[in-house]
Amino acid sequence: MWQSYVFSFLAGAFAANGTPHFIKGGIGQRHQTPFGKQSSAAVNVCWGWINFIVAAVFLHFSHVHTNDYIALALLAVGGLLMTLFNTAVWSKHPEHNG
Repeated sequence: MWQSYVFSFLAGAFAANGTPHFIKGGIGQRHQTPFGKQSSAAVNVCWGWINFIVAAVFLHFSHVHTNDYIALALLAVGGLLMTLFNTAVWSKHPEHNG
């Protein structure tokens, strides 16, 4: 049962992390990825998509549809914490504070 909770949390975190990359790339903007500080829009779309695929795999193995509300809550908490982490990191980034 605990694996379901961990997988649910990670699914939320990966989905939340993929969102800004996918959106920034989708509107043609560069954004930092693990592949470089100024990754192209296409790289960001691909990186976002990979995050979504990983989130989907975690969600599949979490069996969230057959488990209790704790798994769903942890899915939401994972997404919230990743978003707050991204907010903290990017609000201090010199590119966004110039």
